[in-house]
Amino acid sequence: MDYSFSIESFQTIEAEWEHLLSNSVANNIFLTPYWQKTWWESMQTSGQELRLVKLMEDGITIGIAPLLKNNGLITFLGGTDLWDIHDFIVTKGQEAGFFQALMCYLEDEEWSELRLESLLEGSPTLGHLPALAQNKGYKVEQIEEDNLMGVTLPDTWDEYLMGLRKKDRHELRRKLRRLDESVNYNIQQLSDFQGVSDAMDDFLDLMGQSREEKSEFLTEDRGAFFRDMSLKMAERGLLHLFFLEVNGVRTAATVCFDYNNVLSLYNSGHNLDYAALGTGFLLKALCLKNAIGEGKDYFDLLRGTEPYKQHLGATGQGLYRLSILH
Repeated sequence: MDYSFSIESFQTIEAEWEHLLSNSVANNIFLTPYWQKTWWESMQTSGQELRLVKLMEDGITIGIAPLLKNNGLITFLGGTDLWDIHDFIVTKGQEAGFFQALMCYLEDEEWSELRLESLLEGSPTLGHLPALAQNKGYKVEQIEEDNLMGVTLPDTWDEYLMGLRKKDRHELRRKLRRLDESVNYNIQQLSDFQGVSDAMDDFLDLMGQSREEKSEFLTEDRGAFFRDMSLKMAERGLLHLFFLEVNGVRTAATVCFDYNNVLSLYNSGHNLDYAALGTGFLLKALCLKNAIGEGKDYFDLLRGTEPYKQHLGATGQGLYRLSILH
C-alpha cells in the first residue's frame, strides 16, 4: 500500500471532512469541522501551529487528523476544558491503513510527544496506535482521565422512569410533582440564532452563579467562546438553549447539542435562590424527557461523574489519554 498525506486548511477540507465523519465510527459534535474551526478561531494561542492532516491510501482519502503542534508537542485541537471527546476522523473499515498513514506523517515531523486526550474506550485509536508506536520504538503511556456519562433512551417517558433505581424514580417523581403543585413554571426552548443570541447573557449568568468552580471557569476568553460557538451551532440548527422559568423568572438553563440523533447536555446553570425547588436538576430531567419525545437514541451527559447523572440513570464509559514519546 502507498500511504501519503497533505496539510490542509478548514476551507479546503471541510466538505470532505463532513463526508468522512458521517462514515466513521466516532461521529459526534466535537469532531465536526465547524466545532473545531470555531474553537481554533476563538481560542488559538501564540506558538500553536494548525495541522489538519489529510491521510491517504493509494491516493484515496481515508481520514483526517486534526492536530496542533506547539514546539515538540503534538495534540488534538482543544483541551479537556471545553471539549468532552476527541478522536481522529477515519472512514469505517479503513482504520488499519489510516494509522499506518499517520505513522508516515509522524516520521516526517519533528516532535517529542504526541499527546491525545479524551479518547473514548473502544476507540480505534486505542486499538491500533499503541502497538504501531511501540513497534517503531516509541514509549507509550495510557491513563484513564475521566468518564463520559449518558442514557440510552427508550420509546416512552414511563419506560424510562421504570428503568431508574426505585429511590431515584421516587425522588424524581416527587420533585416534579412538587414543582407542578407549588409554582407556575414553563420550559422555554430557544434554537434560532436571534433567540439564542438574546438569551446568552442570562445563560452565562446562571452558569456562573450555580457553582464557584463554574464562575472561575468562565474567564473572558471562555465566555466569548461560549457566545461565538452557541451562535454558530444555532445557525446550523444544532443547538438548543433551555430555560426553566418560575413565575416568569429564568431559574435554570442548559445548553444542548442536537447532532446525529443524540441530545448532548454541554453545560448548565441555575439560580441558587431556587435551590429548594431543585430547578437545575429538574431542567436536566425535562431535557431528557424532551429527547425521548423527539425520538432521540441517546441523552449524552458528557464528561464527569457528578451524582445527578447517576440519579438520572446514566452509565459511564472511560475516557483515556494516550501519550507517545519519541
